[in-house]
Amino acid sequence: MDAKDVLITFPELLLWFPLLSGLIAFLLVKGNGAKKWALTSSFISVAIVIASFFFTDNSKYFHLNNVSYFWMPSLGSSFALKYDGMSRMLCLLTSLAFLLVFLSTLKNEYKKPHAFYGLMLLTQSGLIGVFCTMDALAFYFFWELALIPVYFLASQWGGEKRIQATFKFFVYTFAGSLLLLLGIIYVYLHTPDSTFSLKAFMEAQLPAGHGKFVFWLFFIAFAIKMPVFPFHTWQPDTYEQSPTAVTMILSGVMVKMGVYAVLRWLLPVFPNESASFANIIIWLSAIGMIYASCIAWMQDDLKRLVAYSSIAHIGLMCAAVFTRQESGFDGVMVQMFNHGINIIGLWIVVELIEKKLGTRKISELGGLANTSPALTVFLVIIALANIALPLTNAFVGEFLMFNGLFAYGKWVTAFALISIILAAVYTLNMIQKVFYGSTGGVTGENAVSLNGGAYMALGIVVVIVFALGVYPKPLLELTSETVDFIKSRFMGGL
Repeated sequence: MDAKDVLITFPELLLWFPLLSGLIAFLLVKGNGAKKWALTSSFISVAIVIASFFFTDNSKYFHLNNVSYFWMPSLGSSFALKYDGMSRMLCLLTSLAFLLVFLSTLKNEYKKPHAFYGLMLLTQSGLIGVFCTMDALAFYFFWELALIPVYFLASQWGGEKRIQATFKFFVYTFAGSLLLLLGIIYVYLHTPDSTFSLKAFMEAQLPAGHGKFVFWLFFIAFAIKMPVFPFHTWQPDTYEQSPTAVTMILSGVMVKMGVYAVLRWLLPVFPNESASFANIIIWLSAIGMIYASCIAWMQDDLKRLVAYSSIAHIGLMCAAVFTRQESGFDGVMVQMFNHGINIIGLWIVVELIEKKLGTRKISELGGLANTSPALTVFLVIIALANIALPLTNAFVGEFLMFNGLFAYGKWVTAFALISIILAAVYTLNMIQKVFYGSTGGVTGENAVSLNGGAYMALGIVVVIVFALGVYPKPLLELTSETVDFIKSRFMGGL
């Protein structure tokens, strides 16, 4: 069958399938129907992404990986989806993340499960849309579609302080979305053909001096989503109060929306401004890395420790993006995927501990290695991967990012490298106290048992940790074309 004869492309299939699955989940109000359907849907989504890797050659399969048709012709907006290497990698991360979440929380019971799983699948659809669309207005639509279900998930199924945390999350993300919309409209008004396509945005002719102002509208919106210092304060509270399944998606996938948006939209559309403000952003990111690492060191709550750890890792990605170095771009591409997998693995362990022992406080835990050896093995592997131990997946990405940062500036690199020491300190301290400390408190002789779903989820994470740690070439090759395009645009900056 010729590729031109296909009825639906891969990005469309990945977008519409979870959307339809979410709507179906809302109708499955009896028993565990919604839970089983969500798990089945996640397996199918992963299968679709894996199948798409056999059709990466655009010279043969262009019509399987790209689609564009008019959406709002009067505004010049088209429903354009592009399934390039970066999109393919992030769609794989998104599909895997939801599979890991549904597997690891298989034994969890939620009130109104049909609504919970329906909203989760709608979030997946929104994320896929963000990672594939090439039209600014459609990008904004999916940006919001990915966020709106999270408001309801956090406010309805979160912790005791969920209302305050969700309100803070809403204020930050709403402010960011408003800035993004203003920036999109302004650039659209200066495009040569009055369209919202990425190509038109790159060709937009902004009045002298206005580009710098519009650049910050876009950057602040994306910085809030990552988040990077000083736009990060919504994150720890939201992570702590959201149900852990939602927190996994927020930290594993949703923060990548900001990094992806910088790579896909900010650098190509504002190459000169990105080069001009690179030094400010890199230093802000480095300061955020040290700040977040120090705060993580002081935490007694496992959720907040992992949250601040994530801020530090995202700060390094943001810094590496603006170095204008190929190794930095390569490192960010690899690390977007690896960080998502590793951080979800950590959240799975935190969820298992809290469900069994009723606490996340490090001071109340200890000696879990004696009662839960399997969980200990998984945690130690994933935690060491998270701090980029050689032969684990995160090592390659961090090495490339620091290499790019070093080529940009030695002083900022020396400062940022302190975060590696701090990460080792708070991670090893957590492992020692929770798993190898004195038994007592709420731990006692209680074992944190792993059910089949959790075993499978953590097993998948560990396999990826070692596979990509030893052989990262597939990810680097997958995103090489995107890196070349971004580099060619950004290197045109000052």
